[in-house]
Amino acid sequence: MADSIPLNPVRKNSRRTPHYNSARLPRYSLEDEPSNLDEMPLMMSEEGFENDESDYQTLPRARVNHRQRGLGWFLLGGWKVLCGSCCDCLAHICRRKKELKARTVWLGCPEKCEEKYPKNAIKNQKYNIFTFVPGVLYQQFKFFLNLYFLVVACSQFVPSLKIGYLYTYWAPLGFVLAVTMVREAVDEVRRYQRDKEMNSQLYSKLTVRGKVQVKSSDIQVGDLIIVDKNQRIPADMIFLRTSEKNGACFIRTDQLDGETDWKLKVAVGCTQRLPAVGDLFSITAYVYAQKPQLDIHSFEGNFTREDTDPQIHESLSIENTLWASTVVASGTVIGVVIYTGKETRSVLNTSYAKNKVGLLDLELNRLTKALFLAQVVLSIVMVAVQGFVGPWFRNLFRFVVLFSYIIPISLRVNLDMGKSAYGWMIMKDENIPGTVVRTSTIPEELGRLVYLLTDKTGTLTQNEMVFKRLHLGTVSYGTDTMDEIQSHIIQSYAQVTSQPSNGSTSGATPSRKTQTSGPKVRKSVSSRIHEAVKAIALCHNVTPVYESHVNGETESAEADQDYSDDNRTYQASSPDEVELVRWTQSVGLTLVNRDLNSLQLKTPSGQILSFHILQIFPFTSESKRMGIIVREESTGDITFYMKGADVAMASIVQYNDWLEEECGNMAREGLRTLVVAKKCLSEEQYQDFENRYNQAKLSIHDRALKVAAVVESLEREMELLCLTGVEDQLQADVRPTLELLRNAGIKIWMLTGDKLETATCIAKSSHLVSRSQDIHVFRPVSNRGEAHLELNAFRRKHDCALVISGDSLEVCLRYYEHEFVELACQCPAVVCCRCSPTQKAQIVTLLQQHTANRTCAIGDGGNDVSMIQAADCGIGIEGKEGKQASLAADFSITQFKHIGRLLMVHGRNSYKRSAALGQFVMHRGMIISTMQAVFSSVFYFASVPLYQGFLMVGYATIYTMFPVFSLVLDQDVKPEMALLYPELYKDLTKGRSLSFKTFLIWVLISVYQGGILMYGALVLFESEFVHVVAISFTALILTELLMVALTIRTWHWLMVVAEFFSLGCYLASLAFLNEYFDLSFITTWPFLWKVSAITLVSCLPLYIIKYLKRKFSPPSYSKLSS
Repeated sequence: MADSIPLNPVRKNSRRTPHYNSARLPRYSLEDEPSNLDEMPLMMSEEGFENDESDYQTLPRARVNHRQRGLGWFLLGGWKVLCGSCCDCLAHICRRKKELKARTVWLGCPEKCEEKYPKNAIKNQKYNIFTFVPGVLYQQFKFFLNLYFLVVACSQFVPSLKIGYLYTYWAPLGFVLAVTMVREAVDEVRRYQRDKEMNSQLYSKLTVRGKVQVKSSDIQVGDLIIVDKNQRIPADMIFLRTSEKNGACFIRTDQLDGETDWKLKVAVGCTQRLPAVGDLFSITAYVYAQKPQLDIHSFEGNFTREDTDPQIHESLSIENTLWASTVVASGTVIGVVIYTGKETRSVLNTSYAKNKVGLLDLELNRLTKALFLAQVVLSIVMVAVQGFVGPWFRNLFRFVVLFSYIIPISLRVNLDMGKSAYGWMIMKDENIPGTVVRTSTIPEELGRLVYLLTDKTGTLTQNEMVFKRLHLGTVSYGTDTMDEIQSHIIQSYAQVTSQPSNGSTSGATPSRKTQTSGPKVRKSVSSRIHEAVKAIALCHNVTPVYESHVNGETESAEADQDYSDDNRTYQASSPDEVELVRWTQSVGLTLVNRDLNSLQLKTPSGQILSFHILQIFPFTSESKRMGIIVREESTGDITFYMKGADVAMASIVQYNDWLEEECGNMAREGLRTLVVAKKCLSEEQYQDFENRYNQAKLSIHDRALKVAAVVESLEREMELLCLTGVEDQLQADVRPTLELLRNAGIKIWMLTGDKLETATCIAKSSHLVSRSQDIHVFRPVSNRGEAHLELNAFRRKHDCALVISGDSLEVCLRYYEHEFVELACQCPAVVCCRCSPTQKAQIVTLLQQHTANRTCAIGDGGNDVSMIQAADCGIGIEGKEGKQASLAADFSITQFKHIGRLLMVHGRNSYKRSAALGQFVMHRGMIISTMQAVFSSVFYFASVPLYQGFLMVGYATIYTMFPVFSLVLDQDVKPEMALLYPELYKDLTKGRSLSFKTFLIWVLISVYQGGILMYGALVLFESEFVHVVAISFTALILTELLMVALTIRTWHWLMVVAEFFSLGCYLASLAFLNEYFDLSFITTWPFLWKVSAITLVSCLPLYIIKYLKRKFSPPSYSKLSS
């Protein structure tokens, strides 16, 4: 149907090359795809979709605008873009990266390497000893605010421009810089210590002379490294040998791909067969490895042994690799290093931390630029009214310095102290214990989030499977009826042992009857349960592992014979499979041993059933099923078992009327379903299959297709045994937390490395996708044409969640980046599965570029670090997958449910408090600058300061600092109310607490109050100038204290203390300020009533306006609190 959609033609030059993944993807020429697609943007004409509101009618115009670059563009920020690109270009030339190449690595001979490869050291530091000071200073002075203070402070060294004392300008600036440098230095030292610890780990290296200890950072390409059980693999290696007799071992990959299940790795056959470890040096062999790349799920290489005739060649794949940062889970392994340092998969998939700057800081930076402009205009007006007489340029600069209090340096000090206070409050909150604030510069970001990108495994789920349901078509068993299954199994095997003539075929005999006579013969429930459980116990890739108490290399030799249940753990690449095998053990049929060619089951009576594994067809995301052909050793019966997703199995099993409906029911309960089936094969059928299968495996062209075709010839009319339902347990309170976030207007995207079916299942069970919503599963696409048609099909869907795989996503972003992001952003929820760590980070960057909204990433594994660092705000969960994510994050929490309180309460409060604090500090500067302007204009536009020396320092510090800073304790609603009404959070994303509108209101207040205070003092002063200073300054202090009281929404006892403490400090200091105040005048009645009158006129109207506003147009929070 998508073919029939009319498409608007567009000019050829409107093709864009997206920035996405430019490092990895080659430039695609016009010949890559059918030429007709080049003239087809993803857009429908109005005839095609008249009622579609979300049409892309604006897109071509947006793109044309994007390209118009003239003088206006240059002045309004284009110069920044040009400077940035020039700097990037220079940096690129200075540190041009060496091209990554394929390599030949000789075993145990690093000196034979043709090229110099990078050092195997981990380095996470931002600076070194030379770049630290310049780097930190650059980070500080790239903000206009700080640069402005630096220029003003430096100007005071010029005698003709000097206004006040040097310390009034340099002390605050020095304080800000010192605090920043100390904070950065502490962070840098911690990073250095962590790196040093990792680089100093010792490993055993095999040499001709035997084993030597070597530091992780000294390992080279070509070294033979021994890694013991539970030890981290230090570099990317090819797996040569293991102490396990089956030639395979398990590794844990949680720090690489985030999955907690163990992966089976197989040693190279040629080296595993060598009699002793030392023989690795008696052979001449090399490994050919492809060039280093990002993909952690694929590898291509060859192993060649030259000293035999003919030469031995073995192809190497992903199952022969041991990637760095994974951990050996069983046995001891020996590998040859092929990639080190920057070229390892884990480092290639790690993005480096950027300095994060909050949106509030950027907004305040913009406002300070506006204030600076106002300051310059005011200075020019002053000089212009003078008539540009004398050295007017010097006067202009003096006025600029004189009005420099418009932009107060205390703004940075107050905000930084405020951020530290918010961090302390978050860590002290008893409702979210264990929360750590690692980046104290961005707590306000928690209050502005629009997109939350979350990992699945370990973040939303516990990655702990529980078997919930077994359905046989006519009868269903749940958790409360599992004992019935157990009694049926015990009964079945009791009959088997009591009738030895039958052997163990009670499960197989009825199935043959069924095959020959169709569904007429009805088997007993007991035999059907027996067959289903047996199939589940045989059809899998699970290996039982026995912990040994024997030291040394023969660790598991004796232990393999010890079949005690306490000593056994199961390992597999999928936790679902482990749970199914655990469940069969709980009902009486136990998997006790498995190697590459056989497996053994133990019956309830203790009898051992042995099976020979003839073939295994592993699970792939394309086939969505796995199969196994086994021969039972006691009877010689050959059976083909298969299990898989319902979509794949529905066409394979015999006709039935219940499978589809029951799968739907289980999926709605959030269970992961598997359909189990079997087929009995005769010896002739199997031999015929094996011949065709081996032939297909040897073919050079289209091998995968031919092998799949042979297997499919076997997958016909299989007998449906049962349907299983397994639940991946969610983290505590995931559903209410996701609902809370959705109600707060936050869009949630789930990015996971897991399979599409699993991701969809969790999206439903966690209520990430609500029950009423449709799910659109984006079909796999591999080229531009398919992406074009699939995106058009997706456009027709309304209000449905999107599920897409990483490969399809990459294709869409290569050709239709803008269109895809625009469509995805309209979805209530998006699920991206099979995502690599780099892809997760790219999705975050994409949202930042296209939507300009704030993003938050949350995860718990090493594979989430890139995403956490790329987001505006990164949250790490300390979980089973280690601490890597929580150490790299800005905020670390212990449970997913804590994110609700972190955002709704602390994020909201931090933003609202900082917005109020920032604007109030600006108001404090503007009011004094207004008074200075009035004073100068009255006294013949002289550039003379109104208040000098200590008065100015005291005004910004001891007299008003505590009450103003106490605004960090203010809150508009109680935390319980903020959690009960998450809709309050929605308002914050619009940024209304700090905008040009609120800023202008504060400017008007400052101008009004400054004017009243100065003119009032001038009108009421009698004979001496000193009285003007005394009256106006006292009124100013009182006004500020009253304004703080006006701004506060909820009083805290510390606020009251701060108000009275500041007032007490001012009154006490009057006794020492003889050079500024006349003490005999201050203690008179005229002074008191004049000050009271001026203060009343400046503050009373604002109190009246606030009262009327609260009465007739109350804000949303006040409606709730009342």
